[in-house]
Amino acid sequence: MPFRERQQIAICAAAAAIICGFVLLRYMPLRKGMNSLRQARAAEMLAISKASAESQQMPAIREQLQQLRAEMKNYERQVPAQRELGEFLQKITNLMNEHNLRGQVIQIDEEIKAGELNCIPVSMQCKGRLSQIFEFYRCVQGLDRLVRIERVKLVNDDDFSGEVIMQTNAVIYYRAEAGQG
Repeated sequence: MPFRERQQIAICAAAAAIICGFVLLRYMPLRKGMNSLRQARAAEMLAISKASAESQQMPAIREQLQQLRAEMKNYERQVPAQRELGEFLQKITNLMNEHNLRGQVIQIDEEIKAGELNCIPVSMQCKGRLSQIFEFYRCVQGLDRLVRIERVKLVNDDDFSGEVIMQTNAVIYYRAEAGQG
């Protein structure tokens, strides 16, 4: 084999080795680095767009927070720290009288202590027209004390005069103070 051919083969082999070395040692690591940079950039863009979308929700979240704070103030007012049972019973009696409901019976059942809230079951019974009873319930709902109606039973009176007998089981609450259990 002549010298010139060997020289060309050596030059081609050296060029092939340089190209392989460049591809394996320089190009491939740079390509992997570029791919990881692209992925990092895509992740950052996703985080930015997510943060942008969340920042647009901030006014709605602030409004919700204000509503919750207002509800907490109502909670403090609607669930008193003391039983205030006599005041509540007086209000219920006054509402029944105001709506001309007759045959009033209000009974307090045994108090239930449950952590931070204490419950007082109240049974109410009276007689009147359906419209009077609905107005009574509307007024109970508007009381400044939280009242949960658990059961309502409306029964026609025996002579079908248009009046109904209402029986209701309700619960009122008060907050347990630190010394109470």
